Amino acid sequence: MNAFRLGGPVLAGVVLTAVYTFLISGADAITKMFAASYAAPQLFALSGAVVAGLSLLMNRRGATPRTMRTKCPRAMALRVAATILGAMAFFYAFRLLPFAEVFLFIAMIPLFTALLSGPVLGEAVRPQAWAALMLGFVGLLCLFPGGFATVTMGHLVALAAVSLGTVSMMASRYIGVRDDNLLPQVFYPNFGLMLASLAVLPFVYQSMPAADFGWALVYGTVLFFARWVLVAAFKAMPAYVITPLMNLQFVWMVVLGAAVFGEVTSGFVYLGAAVVITAGVWLIRDQAVAMHGVRPIRLLRKERIYPAE
Repeated sequence: MNAFRLGGPVLAGVVLTAVYTFLISGADAITKMFAASYAAPQLFALSGAVVAGLSLLMNRRGATPRTMRTKCPRAMALRVAATILGAMAFFYAFRLLPFAEVFLFIAMIPLFTALLSGPVLGEAVRPQAWAALMLGFVGLLCLFPGGFATVTMGHLVALAAVSLGTVSMMASRYIGVRDDNLLPQVFYPNFGLMLASLAVLPFVYQSMPAADFGWALVYGTVLFFARWVLVAAFKAMPAYVITPLMNLQFVWMVVLGAAVFGEVTSGFVYLGAAVVITAGVWLIRDQAVAMHGVRPIRLLRKERIYPAE
């Protein structure tokens, strides 16, 4: 296994993931704003067109523009379907739940990803991954101090959204290690989201002032860069390393929830987030030790996390 320094793909993956959490939290805030007044297709028809258009524009840059062909058409089709359904589910989860509460479901993605990485990606999955998943569910239970009677439709929609998001991310990692062109992974899901939204839009359309139209354009632009950065991060490092770093999103969501929507995050949400994040950190440490037999800090400094492809 070739040696590498922290300034190589590891540092790039960490920085890209941090940038992604900031961008996606901003996009989520705009989603929550739209969810209060509009149906999901009204936002996604426009944003999907913006993201798909920017993907085509970026793809044509340079002396030798690349095609939008993918080496993994079946995995891409799965990613498109999961992205469309997941986007719709997250939209309504943001409508039904406080901003920071949605994070606890998003933070379960690393745990679901760890379990799927074995059969889908051929990455090692140890029994501790199951224990981490159970700990993550304990964190989710902190949302329901009054028992399961307090579970709402919003919580069920959020759980469905996270499941679909996990499928989309695993498909992204599968494609990323086999195809060095990142933009098709951004283009096809958003082009599909645009088409699906346009099919429904005539039935749900409401007149939209110029300011909201502008926010929709901003959303599409931010989402494009967020998704492109995430795909690049997954190409730089394995899924089990990238996904725990995404927990930084909780900080942004608490801040935006308070500053933009006037939400007060309860102590139970903080406790649940701490438990879920702990489960994710435990998982990454266990898998790093299992794969390389060294402590994670030493791993980051002296060893390449993923073999050259």
